[in-house]
Amino acid sequence: MIPFRNELLLTLVWVAISGSYTLPNIVFGFAIGWVVLFIVRDQLQSARVVIRPWATFLLALLFVKELVLSSVRVARLVLSPRLDIKPGIFAYPLRVERDFEITLLANLITLTPGTLSVDVSDDRRTLFVHGMDCSDPDQARADIRQGFERMIMEAFR
Repeated sequence: MIPFRNELLLTLVWVAISGSYTLPNIVFGFAIGWVVLFIVRDQLQSARVVIRPWATFLLALLFVKELVLSSVRVARLVLSPRLDIKPGIFAYPLRVERDFEITLLANLITLTPGTLSVDVSDDRRTLFVHGMDCSDPDQARADIRQGFERMIMEAFR
């Protein structure tokens, strides 16, 4: 059976997203969490997803930090008198293996201004990322590895 803490975590996410901290909304969020987990229970039991709330919170904070920093970087590039960028696509070798982790990493990259996840290789070992400025793809790979990917592995393993 799915642990109670997963329903609680989904309830907290629901309350945070909805912005309403009333008892009926909390009960509704718990009910939604229970229904969602009931529907996907077979996939969760086979995948044995572990959710570490503190690491998940730190991942969310990292995303907000990267969102702000990337927004500033992109604004600076766009507003500069000379548009000196080198857009391109680079291959990122994945350390995450599960579909959930790959999807989360790809979405976090796409939601960060200046980058876009383009495709995942058929063997699910490489993520192709478009960067607005790919002047240093090795640094971009290192940033993803030490940032989002590391935090995803800490939060969900």
